[in-house]
Amino acid sequence: MTKTEYMNQLSKKLKKLPRDAYQEAMEYFEEYFAEAENEETAIKNLGSPQEAADQIITNLAIQNVDEDDGNKSVKKSFSAIWIGVLAVFAAPIGLPLALALVIVIFAFVIVVAAFAFSIIVTAISFVGSAVVGIAGSIYLLFTSPVNGIATLGLSLVALGLGILVTCGCIVVCRWIFRGIMILFGKVAKRGKKHEK
Repeated sequence: MTKTEYMNQLSKKLKKLPRDAYQEAMEYFEEYFAEAENEETAIKNLGSPQEAADQIITNLAIQNVDEDDGNKSVKKSFSAIWIGVLAVFAAPIGLPLALALVIVIFAFVIVVAAFAFSIIVTAISFVGSAVVGIAGSIYLLFTSPVNGIATLGLSLVALGLGILVTCGCIVVCRWIFRGIMILFGKVAKRGKKHEK
């Protein structure tokens, strides 16, 4: 196998990675081959393209867990979770076990997403009722000042609850995404230990 064939096969195996991780991995292998004295020896040292890709994916998952600082954006969290999913499939455990684990985690993510969606809908309902209540309270202030003030107060309480629920949902979702990312990283680490 030549360097070009190796890099083409490796590129196909790593295409599922996020773009920046893919480019970083490909640049690493390009540099590795550029510094190698003999292509055949370099390819033997790297192993098959599948083994090299599995190793890169596992290392990225472990790196994501080690670098977890809690301030990742949602996009980076999804990227880390995707790398974790790829690492589970790259780990040397039985494919059925890996598939079952991914299905369970996928179901958990669906439940969490449904929970988050329901909280967001609740927050929007609070804010929507607050807007309608504030508009109604302005009318009531001129016709029945006591009812207008009471309606205004309740509307502001609803607005505050909507903001509070939204902020809480964001914090809980970040915490859950970080937990899922750590779980995938631990699975990848455990798979790497069994490999040795």
